[in-house]
Amino acid sequence: MPERILVLAVDIDNDLYRKTKITGPVVGREANLKAAAKLALADPQETDANAMFEAVKKYDELKKKGYSVSIATVTGAEKEGYIADSAVSKQLDIVIDRFKADSCVLVTDGASDIRVLPLLKTRINVNSVDLVRMKQAEKLESTYFTVLEKLKEPHYARIVFGIPAVLLLLFAVSYYFNYGWQLPVALIGAYLLIKGFGVEDSLVNSFRGLGFSVERLSFVFYIISIVFFVISLIIGYGSYTNGLAVTNNPLTLIAYGIEGFVLLFPVSLVLYLIGRVMDYENKRMRYRAITQGTYVGYGIITLAVLYFASAWIAAQIYFWQFLLFTGIAVVSGYLVSKMSALLRGRAIKRAKIKDKHVINDIGAYVGRVTAVDPRRGIMLVKTDYGNVIRYDIDRITSVSDRIIIR
Repeated sequence: MPERILVLAVDIDNDLYRKTKITGPVVGREANLKAAAKLALADPQETDANAMFEAVKKYDELKKKGYSVSIATVTGAEKEGYIADSAVSKQLDIVIDRFKADSCVLVTDGASDIRVLPLLKTRINVNSVDLVRMKQAEKLESTYFTVLEKLKEPHYARIVFGIPAVLLLLFAVSYYFNYGWQLPVALIGAYLLIKGFGVEDSLVNSFRGLGFSVERLSFVFYIISIVFFVISLIIGYGSYTNGLAVTNNPLTLIAYGIEGFVLLFPVSLVLYLIGRVMDYENKRMRYRAITQGTYVGYGIITLAVLYFASAWIAAQIYFWQFLLFTGIAVVSGYLVSKMSALLRGRAIKRAKIKDKHVINDIGAYVGRVTAVDPRRGIMLVKTDYGNVIRYDIDRITSVSDRIIIR
């Protein structure tokens, strides 16, 4: 039998999905040709399109020589690193298992894609690596335009422009309010700590999930919610300063501050909840709105307990009254939990997510939903390999003719 060769193009930063909404892996000559043409039309300066065209050319050359050849393009993720490598690894397994190739020819447009070479070598023999360069660009010109193109991408723009801009603003604000250099240095240290321990991605995803958009009515509720939050902080600070005229006890002063803060903060939480309900209703994800409502309910109950605890510390109520309010709060929390589970189960059934195809947020196909457990809040997804993976339903970010998960 002739040697079976896989011609493989790599798009590590997933420009293909970001600019054309085509998900990887792209398999077959015609599919790669169409995807490359669509990417080139979307961005004529995109080097990944040249790499895909080069892969098609290499495929045709090997085909003429009598080899048994197949071709595919695998994609990573916009934010390079573990997420991108993981996406490439999964797609490599799919492609290699499908074609049963003996060896591989890697076609890439630069060093960032070369990083997948170790991942590839653990799965298949790599006979050749073809680096694609733009012919019309000399070395200096090529570097110049490459840097300009990279700076247009959000990941690199945040690093080159965003971080220095934030540092300058921090020092300017600190100087204006006479805070000295300690505050900016402390904030920078906190950021580096968050970055070093990998908390940044979780925080970014949380804020991204807020769904702020001026195109939706929910934006008004979010803005008013923020206004009430700021007002709550002001009232809390005012209560703290007014308490200085009554006592010097730090614990009592904190209690005064908490009392003032929690007076209007529940209003902020309710307004936020209304905005989230609107957003999730638009996405046909009512069960997520119910989950958000549960969190807000728990938050209000917790604030109520803090308020009565502060009132007791400030000698405004008796201890038995504080215990009574705490007991009522515990019962209320239990009722909120039971009601939330009941409503959420019904909403999951109405979402009709069974038998829909699942795609992750970097554009890679995962599988098809075969079963849903509304009570436990999980769904079973069957992959192309026949494996069944359990996913928490809360990982769903969008429901339409297909499901997108994070």
